Amino acid sequence: MPATGRKPRLAVLVSGRGSNLQALLDAIAAGALDAEIVGVFSDRPAAAALERVAPELRWSAEARTFPDRAAFDAALADAVDAAEPDWVFCAGYMRILGDAFVRRFDGRLLNVHPSLLPRYKGLHTHARALQAGDDEHGASVHFVVPELDSGAVAAQVRIPVLAGDTPESLAARLLPLEHRLVVAVMALATAGRLAERGGQVRLDGQTLFSPLQLDSSGILHPGSRS
Repeated sequence: MPATGRKPRLAVLVSGRGSNLQALLDAIAAGALDAEIVGVFSDRPAAAALERVAPELRWSAEARTFPDRAAFDAALADAVDAAEPDWVFCAGYMRILGDAFVRRFDGRLLNVHPSLLPRYKGLHTHARALQAGDDEHGASVHFVVPELDSGAVAAQVRIPVLAGDTPESLAARLLPLEHRLVVAVMALATAGRLAERGGQVRLDGQTLFSPLQLDSSGILHPGSRS
């Protein structure tokens, strides 16, 4: 929990255009998310997402200029730590985080992934859902652990797969709902209502046996155990 008298502090990791970052910024500006973004960090200095915040909030470095992944991760972790975040959110951060980074921010490191985890960890999720013949697709927000896209899932949003869908149309239809999911989960996190203990998500101190589900009005509800 943040210290009394200050807003919860978010550090955001990005690699691309930053649409999920913008969703957080818009929610903060609208008063729908009681938090402040204290730093945006990227492995790509040219990432468009960096332009969405003031220069003093930006940190970036080319990973290839470091001797190895561990050295880059250590520099990134030091920069994030210096911002004193309460939560660290991966918003389209495409570089795998090493074990040391994950351990350093254990329990307060979240990621959004464009699939209904545990389905389709990694890349090309929309195409893989179509190739599998799935009748629904979606996005998940999960706690980050060293294993790729394997941490406890806090919440999901689901959409139907329509006849004639392509990876592009599926992605375009999902993205606005993904934004709403991200804001809803971060609202719980920054309010001190969300936690992870022993590989399980806890909401208001109670274990969730399945991910929360985002409804059409943007509200999270308990999911089915089935």
